[in-house]
Amino acid sequence: MRNTNYKKVNQVLWGILFANLGVALLKITIGTSIKSASMTADGFHSISDGTSNIVGIIGILLASKPVDKEHPYGHNKFEVISGLFIGGMLLFLSFKIIIESFLRFKTPVVPNITMTSLIVLVITLLINILVCTYEHRIGKKLNSYILVSDSLHTKSDVFVSIGVLMTLVGVKLGLPAIIDPVASLVVAGFILHASYEIFKPTIDVLVDKAIIDEDDIKEVLKEFEIIKSVHKIRSRGSENNVYIDMHIMLDPNVTVEGSHMLNHDIENLIREKINKSAQVIVHIEPYYKE
Repeated sequence: MRNTNYKKVNQVLWGILFANLGVALLKITIGTSIKSASMTADGFHSISDGTSNIVGIIGILLASKPVDKEHPYGHNKFEVISGLFIGGMLLFLSFKIIIESFLRFKTPVVPNITMTSLIVLVITLLINILVCTYEHRIGKKLNSYILVSDSLHTKSDVFVSIGVLMTLVGVKLGLPAIIDPVASLVVAGFILHASYEIFKPTIDVLVDKAIIDEDDIKEVLKEFEIIKSVHKIRSRGSENNVYIDMHIMLDPNVTVEGSHMLNHDIENLIREKINKSAQVIVHIEPYYKE
């Protein structure tokens, strides 16, 4: 990702941070006043959204640093590491909510639900839907790992809020108070799922899982008739920072200059057809007919 993209991602994260903190404050204030465990838990989930924005801002700041002598591959993985931190934070929060929910089973409290609390929840739900949609769209457009991951986090908040809203309406209609801590457990389940959605792609990047299908690369290389064979294709990285290396076999009479030009042509075509941020290393070997 270029520095201009990092600046745009940073601006988006700051805007969403203030939106998430506003939503969290409303939910916790109303949830506490009406003694609703599920709504308060949802509010803390929204705080985790804001905290993930802060982590993302720090991660982007570090990832945007230019290449230096000690970091010849750049600082891009700081963006990935920030996602790992967000996943761990959500994991901790989910266990905290689970413990509090089981305590509520012993001493259930009937929420004091008002029309104001329901209206506030609906408003915050609509804000979350707008934030999630906007962040995911911009994340895809800018090829930003942190924005896409953070949008998945916010998306889980949308489903959590819907569950809380249904719970409060149920209690208002006369259902037993026990459904409130039950709903809190559902909230914790969504947070656990959000944690998993963030952990999986983050760990995949850190353990250098193949990011490009080998067959896709071979399909691109078919356009070069000069290539006799290709093997040992490898890829790693994240969507906005792809590294590809391969071994190709050429006629032994191909000149060094010709090989050099071919190397650039392969990289340019892979960037055009597979990933515009790809960095390609080609190892050239002589091809002999058996």
